[in-house]
Amino acid sequence: MTNFTLIIPLYNEESNIELLFQELLNAKVEDFVSNIIFVNDGSTDNTLSILKKINKNYSKVIILNNKKNFGQSYSIYQAIKIAKTKYIITLDGDLQNDPNDITKLIEKINVNVALVAGIRKKRKDNFIKILSSKIANSVRNFFLQDGCIDTGCSLKIFDKEIFLSYKFFDGIHRFIPALFKAKNKNIIYVDVNHRHRIKGVSKYGTLDRLAVGIRDLIKVYLIIRKVKKFH
Repeated sequence: MTNFTLIIPLYNEESNIELLFQELLNAKVEDFVSNIIFVNDGSTDNTLSILKKINKNYSKVIILNNKKNFGQSYSIYQAIKIAKTKYIITLDGDLQNDPNDITKLIEKINVNVALVAGIRKKRKDNFIKILSSKIANSVRNFFLQDGCIDTGCSLKIFDKEIFLSYKFFDGIHRFIPALFKAKNKNIIYVDVNHRHRIKGVSKYGTLDRLAVGIRDLIKVYLIIRKVKKFH
């Protein structure tokens, strides 16, 4: 039995799913994961029907279907709760993450390392998105001191039980490095490939991220301060 579960949240990604799954097969992901959990986060396009077609032919594929759009954090958290493996792999469904990088991260995970996180060294986003992310990462790092220069990269491998030791809050998936560091867990950062979004559109605007990010930053700061009292 392999010791990894791959989780991919999807929201209106009908134009990307089949190519993404083919890339996963080409990268031989099935050889080292117990399950691939796709979470359809209330999509209004054909995302769910495409996932069902894939599910018919691949026994390792599991589909979770949110009746409405609850967001990435909720989708990832619910999938992690049903995962049966020690380690979780997360990946975006927009094809900007490269499935071939998964093995690079797996090579670094071990009993002494609780989190391996991807760092997008050459981001293929527009200037405003890159600039806003750099500012957000700098502000977050200043207050939380997590040492992560790119917490927004979805490609990560981490220990399931450590993640679930935190109560759910919206935005939790964006603060995984800070939450793991608060418990004195070892973290390794690995440079990964990043690609242009070819099809579909980004689901979150810059102003939305800014407003939500400030709220979540305060919340996580208080959580971490409480955790550090016991570690």
